[in-house]
This record gives sequence, structure tokens and C-alpha cells, in this order.
Amino acid sequence: MTPPARPQWLRRPDNVAPGLAYGADYNPEQWPREVWRDDVRLMREAGVNIVSLAIFSWAKLQPAEDTWRFGWLDEVMGLLYDNGIAVDLATATASPPPWLTAKHPEILPVNARGETVWPGGRQHWRPTSPIFREHALALVDKMAARYADHPALTAWHVSNELGCHNVYDYSDDAARAFRDWLRDRYATLDALNHAWGTAFWSQEYSDWAQILPPRLAATHPNPTQQLDFKRFSSDALRQHLRAERDILHRHTPDVPVTTNFMIMGGTKGMDYAAWAADIDFVSNDHYVEPGPQAFDELSFSANLTGNIAGGRPWFLMEHSTSAVNWQPVNVAKKPGELARDSLTHVAHGADAVCFFQWRQSAAGAEKYHSAMVPHAGEDSDVFRAAGALGATLRDLAPVAGTTREQAPAAIVFHWDSWWAAEADSHPTDRLRYRQEALDWYTALLNLGIRADVVPLGTALDGYSLVVAPMLHMVSAPAAKELQAYAESGGHLVTTYFSGIVDEHDHVWLGGHPGALRDLLGVRVEEFAPLLDTESVTVDGDLAATLWTERVQVTGSDVAVLSRYAGGEHAGHPAVTRRAVGAGSAAYVSTRLGAQGVTAILAGLAEAAGVTSELPAEARGAVELTVRHRGRERFAFLVNRTDQPTTVTGLPGEALVGTRGPDGELPLAPRGAAVLRLA
Repeated sequence: MTPPARPQWLRRPDNVAPGLAYGADYNPEQWPREVWRDDVRLMREAGVNIVSLAIFSWAKLQPAEDTWRFGWLDEVMGLLYDNGIAVDLATATASPPPWLTAKHPEILPVNARGETVWPGGRQHWRPTSPIFREHALALVDKMAARYADHPALTAWHVSNELGCHNVYDYSDDAARAFRDWLRDRYATLDALNHAWGTAFWSQEYSDWAQILPPRLAATHPNPTQQLDFKRFSSDALRQHLRAERDILHRHTPDVPVTTNFMIMGGTKGMDYAAWAADIDFVSNDHYVEPGPQAFDELSFSANLTGNIAGGRPWFLMEHSTSAVNWQPVNVAKKPGELARDSLTHVAHGADAVCFFQWRQSAAGAEKYHSAMVPHAGEDSDVFRAAGALGATLRDLAPVAGTTREQAPAAIVFHWDSWWAAEADSHPTDRLRYRQEALDWYTALLNLGIRADVVPLGTALDGYSLVVAPMLHMVSAPAAKELQAYAESGGHLVTTYFSGIVDEHDHVWLGGHPGALRDLLGVRVEEFAPLLDTESVTVDGDLAATLWTERVQVTGSDVAVLSRYAGGEHAGHPAVTRRAVGAGSAAYVSTRLGAQGVTAILAGLAEAAGVTSELPAEARGAVELTVRHRGRERFAFLVNRTDQPTTVTGLPGEALVGTRGPDGELPLAPRGAAVLRLA
């Protein structure tokens, strides 16, 4: 039986104008009723047309097991609808109320040391707890039945940031669910014992009941056990997402369902590329992490989100107007960053821009987290900037519904490689998979080259240049796909610690880089990681850190592009490129950082026929992203720097920004412009 077609985007209330959605998390339960009408007045003033509601309201909605109080939420929903504001309604299951954890402490997570994670924060529940699931789904059923026909309802918001604090649970519930997951994956104990390599350290299992999560052990737990537990933990949260989604679909088949991902920085426990198939549209939360690549990381995350969404519109569910509260030092945003950050997400496909939160809390753990209405109130720079952004998004109404135009280059991203490459008992514990990928993305931005960040498994045939940094885990089928890509005319670039293991975390034998050795035409006998105090040079002036290798060229069709100029491997190849069919495969055997990679990538991109579409003076300073609908194209130009710059030579109508007398397009520091291209 074919499942019913599901809506792919927001169900727009009849009194909300088309265009981009704009708003915030709204938490009226934190405020007295007299504040609510002031809230909607200010929302209208700021251009807000959507809010996420009831995210942490379980205790308010169900203060005791047999007591339900929906009156306040009915009133708020009606008030928002009357003011032309749509509601993305959360299922409120993110954090269980005190009565539930007091009655059923067995729903609380357990860490690897066997310690209970107690209430007092949030997300204090086991993803595999049948008792939690029973109570949570009862709440979802009540909410879906009550608000199914409410005219303000535009989408359902399952839980909140699933796995943010409870992705890894080592409880007995988790152990039972892990064993079930393993049975589904391997079918037999013989297959599991082979995959886990249990002949090592006398770990062979003779009964499924003997298998546990990788709890605290005397030394490193089995590597494949650790990897499978990461896979299982992501899937356990996915199962909860599906359980809530199915109830919502049953009550409201015409209302789309989403949940907010956290594609940003160090959030790596959830394989969001796999989750995307389980929701009707992708949503993401993103917060800037201060540092020299802060903006590039934001763009990288938005780019990956847009490609996980498969070109469909996606929802920026949360980001910040200014400072957050959870970093060691919480830096306020500089002038222009609120708008620039928001428009960068729109450039990469977001059709909704929302903040956490609407009104800054006066109490609680996030009272110092910025909001659209700060502690200072409406007479503040932050609120004025939020209102200005609302006006800008209204001007961008023609962009709504367009999709990201495919770039000429791509970076491949792979959750399993991230998890496996950073496991313990490795040649070095300094490997940082996402940072290596980000450095290559920064290099492409430095060269002014448009690039997509795509999950492994995405069709690559439309890309002239593909970079697969630290693609540590490569199955035999994946290796064949990369070989076919190069043979058909694509140009592949990969790096150190790539192709080393298969999908079971077993080393490909015969020399590194294993599964990619023949494709690259090189062989490495032994890794040579560097100490923190060590570095070497490549080509005399590029600083290389973290990792080196004695690379042996094994084919006459391999060109040595760069050599080590110092260290134990002086004179040996550092960067190679092999002609493969109509394309090529290049290998970078060391960590060069963003600036070093830029120097190497310039030649590789030129050889692949990939050039910047930006005028020379804007390359490196400006990021270009294109959205399109048929022949209609919209160019987003974002100033990556703290200095003013100008873009010339791009024809088109300025939807955001103002052209100069000679047609040039000035960009303020941290500024952005949008053109409807001619």
C-alpha cells in the first residue's frame, strides 16, 4: 500500500501573507497574562508571522498525572491567530514534569559510569524507556486531538533538539534495545562476532544477553561496539521521533511535521542525513561559535542543512539575536551580524528564520541568552535590528519557495567517518574530522568558489570538483562510486586518514589509504602523526601539523604536486594527483590548515576547470550563493569580513542593498545584498 502523500512545507493560515516566515520560540507561560497582548503588538511591529509554542510546557499542560490544563494555551493560540501569527506547535515532550520523574525514576538516563542523570536541567529521559514513551505519546495524542483543526496551526514540532543532552544512555532499557538493534543489524551472533572482531581480547559472545552498551571499562571498549552504539543511539532517538510523528500524522494528515536538528559545531551524536527522511521538512538550530572561522562555520552548517533537506525549503528554528549563555565567554554580536547571519541561512535554502527566543527570560538557566525583545525592552538596538530584519525578509518574498542552485564543487560529509575517526586507541587523539572539512570549506570561500556540503551517498556526477576530507570509513561500494566519479570526468580530492577502514571499522589491509589506495595511486606503510610541539613544511613555506606520512607513488600516471621540505619525510611526496579516466584523484597527506589548503586547492581547482564566478576584487571577501526557480535566479552576496567591500560586474535588480552610481554594489562590514539576476 502506498503511503499518503505528506505536505512538504508549512500549512499557511488564511490570514498570514505568503513569503518567508519570521519569528521565534515563544514562551508565554513564563510571563503574566498582561504581557501577552504587548507581545503580539511588538511581534506585528517587528514583522513576526510565526512562533514556535509550548516547547517546554509539559508541566504547565499536565501538572499532575490526571490533571490537564489547556486553557492558557487555547487563549494564546487564539491571540496569535487573531494577529496574523502562525504557530509551529511543539509536542511539549522535551522535558518530563517533576511528577513523572518522581513516580517513575526509572525513566532517567544513566551515564557510562552507571550514575543516574537527575532532574533539574532538561531532557532527563531515556530514549528507550517504554514508560517515558507511554506518557509522552499520551501527551502528543491529547495535543494533536485538541489542536488538529486550529486555524493558527502551521506545523508540528516534535520534542526539541532531540539528543542534545540524552543521546547516550547506558541504562538497562538501553541495553535491551541495543541488543534488539544488533539482532536486526547482524541477524546472527557469528556475524556480530566477525563485525566486532571479538577474537581480540577474548570477547567472543555466545548469547545475545551477554552484550552490553560500552559502559565504563578497564581500558578502551571494543571499537566496533562503540561505533555501533553511536549508530544505535542515533537510531533510538529516530524511533522516538517516528513514534510522535505517526500520532501527529494520524490526527492531522495535512499538517507537516518537523523536529529541530542541531547541525553546528560539536553536535555529532545524531546522523541527521538519515533522519531527514522521517520528517516532512528539515529544521535546524544553529549558534555561532566565536573564533576565526565563526562565519565560515555558520555557512558550512547552513550549507549542509540545505543539502540534507534535498533542495526543499527548510526552517531555521533557532539562532541568536546576540550573545548566548552557555559558552565560556558569551560574546555579543557585532553590528550587522544579526542580519548577515540570518541572510546566510536564507541563502542556503531557509524559508523561515527564527530566534531563540522572543522575550528574554527574567529567570531560569537561559536568562542571559539574548532574545528579540531583550531585558532592555523595545527601546534597544537588538529589537530595532530585529525589526529591520523583518522588513528585509518581507522584501525577499520573491525568494520564498526557490531552491539552492547546485554549485560546481562539493565537500562530502559522513557521520560514520566522524564517529570512527575520533574514536580512542588511534594514532593520535588530536584528529578533528569536522574541523578538517571546515578548513577545506574555508579554502573554497577564500578562492571565491561556490561549493555544496553534501552527505556521503549524494549523487556526485554534477560536480566538477569533490573534496572528501578525512573520509576515514569507506565501504567497498563507496570506493567503487568514488572510482566511477573520477573515471567519468570528476576530480576527487581526499586527505590523510581516508579510506582506512570498512563499515565495520576493520582496517583495509595491504597498505594505506586502504580502500582508496589504487584510485589514488599511492601507498603508505605507516602513519607518522606529529606531537603538539612539532611541525614540518611543505614546499618550503606551508606549515604542516598533526599528521605526516611517507607516501610512495605506485603509478606512472601520478604527479607529485608538493613535497615535504622538512622533517623525517623531507623530499617525499606530500600532495599527489593521479589521472583517472577523464578525471583525477588527488591526495593530501598532512594537515595544512585553512590557509595552507587554500594554496593547494587553487591549483587543484584550476586543473578541474573550476573557477570563481565573483569579480577578482571580491574573491575571498564575499561568499556567493544562488537560489533559483526555473530560469529565475537570486544571488546572495555576503561580506565575510569586518571591512567594507564592493562587488562589480554582476547585473540584476537589488532586492537587498543599493547599487552605486556606476552599478557597483557596496557591502558594509558584515553586510549582505541580494540580487535578482538578469
